Amino acid sequence: METISQEFIFFAELAKGMAAQFGDNCEVVIHDWSKPYDSTIVAIENGHVTGRKVGDPSTNLGLEIMRGTSDGDNRHNYITQTSDGRILRSTSMYVKNKTGQIIGAVCINLDITDLMMAEKTLQSITGSGLQPIRESFVSNVNELLDTLIMEAQETIGKPPALMTKEDKIRLIQLLDQKGAFLIKKSGEKICGYLSISKFTLYNYLEESKS
Repeated sequence: METISQEFIFFAELAKGMAAQFGDNCEVVIHDWSKPYDSTIVAIENGHVTGRKVGDPSTNLGLEIMRGTSDGDNRHNYITQTSDGRILRSTSMYVKNKTGQIIGAVCINLDITDLMMAEKTLQSITGSGLQPIRESFVSNVNELLDTLIMEAQETIGKPPALMTKEDKIRLIQLLDQKGAFLIKKSGEKICGYLSISKFTLYNYLEESKS
């Protein structure tokens, strides 16, 4: 068994606490980079997650920092994958001495494979992964007409006072396509909304179909 230096005793205890808190799917690894690269792990909890044990090496990310080719900034919530295909959400935090030199790392690897499969199953049931379609559930057709008018205005991108003739024709076309004119007395409301006469409305409606 690797001997843990005084600087890493606290982190080894921290690893035990974190693993106990988050369960068997949470691996916590302590690296001491004063050790040779091929045996930097001095403490590990739930090593079955990645299949590692005390005395095993650091990862490629650790090697880059030891080599000085990486800046050594802490990495939070990144996704990794084990050799057997399990998905991990990982965090690597680097331990520095009094002079700011990185001397080791505390790494957390949470196996989220089963959670991802459960999420996929729930999405297939709830349809949460599907493209949303706007559907208005109202208690009367006047509310529905108001909704259709507001949706058409959003598409045009202007209030009626700023709409050109072409904008108004386009809005009327959108309302017609949505079936707005099937609603009783919808013409009156649309005329009032656009500040146009019924005659103009009918002309615009004909132009929109041409």
